[in-house]
Amino acid sequence: MKLGFILILLILNSALLVRSDSSNHKYQHGDTVPLYANKVGPFHNPSETYRYFDLPFCSPGHVKEKKEALGEVLNGDRLVTAPYTIDFLVEKDSESVCQKKLSVDEVIKFRTAVIKDYYFQMYFDDLPIWGFLGKVDKEGKSDPSEYRYYLFKHLHFEIFYNNDRVIEINVRTDTNTMVDLTDDKEVDVEFFYTVKWRQTSTPFEKRMDKYSQSSSLPHHLEIHWFSIINSCVTVLLLTGFLATILMRVLKNDFVKYAHDEEIPDDQEETGWKYIHGDVFRFPKYKSLFAAALGSGTQLFTLTIFIFILALVGFFYPYNRGALFTALVVIYALTSGIAGYYATSIYCQLEGTNWVRNLLLTGSLFCGPLLITFCFLNTVAIAYSATAALPFGTIMVILLIWTLVTSPLLILGGIAGKNSKAEFQAPVRTTKYPREIPPLPWYRGTLPQMAMAGFLPFSAIYIELYYIFASVWGHRIYTIYSILFIVFIILLIVTAFITVALTYFQLAAEDHEWWWRAFLCGGSTGLFIYGYCLYYYYARSDMTGFMQTSFFFGYMACICYGFFLMLGTVGFRASLFFVRHIYRSIKCE
Repeated sequence: MKLGFILILLILNSALLVRSDSSNHKYQHGDTVPLYANKVGPFHNPSETYRYFDLPFCSPGHVKEKKEALGEVLNGDRLVTAPYTIDFLVEKDSESVCQKKLSVDEVIKFRTAVIKDYYFQMYFDDLPIWGFLGKVDKEGKSDPSEYRYYLFKHLHFEIFYNNDRVIEINVRTDTNTMVDLTDDKEVDVEFFYTVKWRQTSTPFEKRMDKYSQSSSLPHHLEIHWFSIINSCVTVLLLTGFLATILMRVLKNDFVKYAHDEEIPDDQEETGWKYIHGDVFRFPKYKSLFAAALGSGTQLFTLTIFIFILALVGFFYPYNRGALFTALVVIYALTSGIAGYYATSIYCQLEGTNWVRNLLLTGSLFCGPLLITFCFLNTVAIAYSATAALPFGTIMVILLIWTLVTSPLLILGGIAGKNSKAEFQAPVRTTKYPREIPPLPWYRGTLPQMAMAGFLPFSAIYIELYYIFASVWGHRIYTIYSILFIVFIILLIVTAFITVALTYFQLAAEDHEWWWRAFLCGGSTGLFIYGYCLYYYYARSDMTGFMQTSFFFGYMACICYGFFLMLGTVGFRASLFFVRHIYRSIKCE
């Protein structure tokens, strides 16, 4: 495990070194500023990206690959030396990059890229640059066979500097100098670039503000605040309604049950007090139940740590791969929490095979994620996309799992087993379970899950669009404070609705509430996955097998994680509530 922590430190150190490698440079007149070409791909398919030189661009004599951190590789970044040379404060006008004859195959490659709306991405002194490769001329043409396809061959770089620092860069393509790629024939083309330098007073520390301001524009903020207000109103109405109803009902129940103690013993009890001898009867499949709670607790802890890093500014715009690095490292370091909590709960439920429970806990979330990754990585390899992880990166992740995640999981499990905590039940459980009376269809598990998932989902669905547009598009999301408020609201609504449904279930004398509370709490994850279908078909232009499989595959894993996390929140809230009400009455 010591080797594992050394590996984690090396990963974090390499991430910090890569970030500071080029973004902290001061330049003198004539110094070459690093410019790296990253990737190309269809604009509407963010997961389908390829190496820059997979297209027949002008290639420098020696293509040098930039050293990348783990998160950058996971993000699909593959930075190489760009064919353009830009020196600090040195202007260039229509400088020739190269002159080449495009073969028929190369013409077809470029034309296909133009048809699919390919864009390119570069990094200049760690500042991102985008541009399109060409355009389709459809003006005045109704028949697609008449369309003309053009490749841009002249890039204009406009760079802003402050003293010895690069502050901003813009790139535009010259629509007056294009190459016609419509016909399948060889084409002679010469690529050019122009560099202009402009002075600015913007300080170096604020050069990234440009990229974060897009999500903070007034009309965007209005929508975000509308989302917050909508969610708060939902929470206030729900909590007020539930608090009023439950407090009144529970008060009447307590008065009734206190009065029932004066009634002769031959009169039968009714309601939730009637099942006091069964309500704390341990659930079926206790090993799976404990593993789900352990995994959910770990994912909840992971989410809280990610929010903390986001709120302190760690995930500033285009901090390449920072989120993926944080996810891998924090998930590895929090695996002990899953082991401890799962084994502790399992032993409290009088489970005996804690080793099997620990194995189940370790594979409950990682197992489906691994299967999904293997399939999607195979798809990416077949497409020769940058999303395909190199063998070395896969080995690093396996080493982290072997040397950090697994040992911490085992240590947490041993600590949980040795904690010798007993399950705190305020009433005794009878030897034989009572029969559950027949219930109407809407009290079944699926209808209850539908009711439980709808309200929390309604509190977050407006914010979901912006998150999806950022993860599966080219929008920038930086308003983490609003996102954190929405997350807190999601937790509150999930807890309250699960508690309410648990009470109504117990009032109907159905004592099998353990799994029901977990499933109702986690059902919001199913609604989020349903939103994925809506977003894909109605709000995005994603196409193709690779993009479709990546979208639905990884979103299935994310929604499954939400299911486990919110299910744990719902169960913990229900357990607290059930303990409280049964502690408040006298049961024989």
